[in-house]
Amino acid sequence: MKKKTVSAFFLAILMAVQAAGCGNASAASANEEAKQEAAETETVVFETEKKEDNVLADKKIGVCIYQFDDSFMTLFRCELESYLINQGFSKENIFILDGKNDMETQTRQLDKLIADGVDVLIMNPVKPSQAGEITDKAVAAGIPLVYINRDPEKTEVQRWVDDDWDVTYVGCDDGQSGIYQGEMIADLGLERLDRNGNGRVDYVMVKGDAESNATYLRTQYSVQVLTEAGFEVNCLAEGIGDWQQEEGRRIVAEALAQYGDDVEVVFCNSDTMAVGALESIEAVGRIPGEDIYVVGVDALSKALESVLEGTMVGTVLNDHFSQSHAAADAAIRYIVGEDNEHYIICDYVKVTKENAEDLLDMVK
Repeated sequence: MKKKTVSAFFLAILMAVQAAGCGNASAASANEEAKQEAAETETVVFETEKKEDNVLADKKIGVCIYQFDDSFMTLFRCELESYLINQGFSKENIFILDGKNDMETQTRQLDKLIADGVDVLIMNPVKPSQAGEITDKAVAAGIPLVYINRDPEKTEVQRWVDDDWDVTYVGCDDGQSGIYQGEMIADLGLERLDRNGNGRVDYVMVKGDAESNATYLRTQYSVQVLTEAGFEVNCLAEGIGDWQQEEGRRIVAEALAQYGDDVEVVFCNSDTMAVGALESIEAVGRIPGEDIYVVGVDALSKALESVLEGTMVGTVLNDHFSQSHAAADAAIRYIVGEDNEHYIICDYVKVTKENAEDLLDMVK
């Protein structure tokens, strides 16, 4: 299966700067923060130039997001809409729908978009395991399809290749984000990590949702990096946090209540859950960054601030700029009759105190 790797434009800007010198109240708060970040961030244009003859002005694009109440997907969809408009789509022809984390709701939305005759679809599926049904509907209707963020199973992607369908996936290699998390923890060294002196790293794992490939890969590789580096590891507790701040708070609070000072590291599959984890840690008088270590993924502004304060070891930029732009570019190529690779990958970026401030200045 051929893959195309997209150079992270956002990463290039970040490196240049360095060289020069939504559910419960907590989740809603995080979502509002993400909306504000998206609203205040200038659109970055790359790869596909705006169509000067405005061939896209009358084209309709349907976008199905698994859940608006998700901080990262808020950044993604806001940047996606801005970039689509910049490329020539009319705002009134961009239909972005909230699946509310319910597959039946999203299926109805998909059916309506197809019935309304959109020219291309962008899908962030509630259940990636249902991608086969989604693909079949799009192909039957003759509508090109771009999956984002939540990748279907390899057997599904292989169908697109074998049948030469106008279907592709755009996202990041989630294993890479897990590797970066593991590396940031490993870099601390066992002497610093082993607070209870038992010779191993005792950790808690706060997972995303059970349907997401990102959950599986971030969980697997973050720990695998430690074992491959020679650390003995021990999982004290793990739980499904569904990317929610309150769930991250709950999982870590329960682990701390049961295991106390034996908890040395908290891996979180997302920054939103990491923020909740930090709240629970501070509530019991532990000092994150000194006697317990937390890492996340997404590089949300709150997490970046925590990295700079030293309460988080680091996070990983889930580059919504490169991903949303690459997804839009793929959709545009289909509309104008061009082909895409069936698997388009963007890069994650490791974020520590050394580069967090540059990144925070750029996303605020």
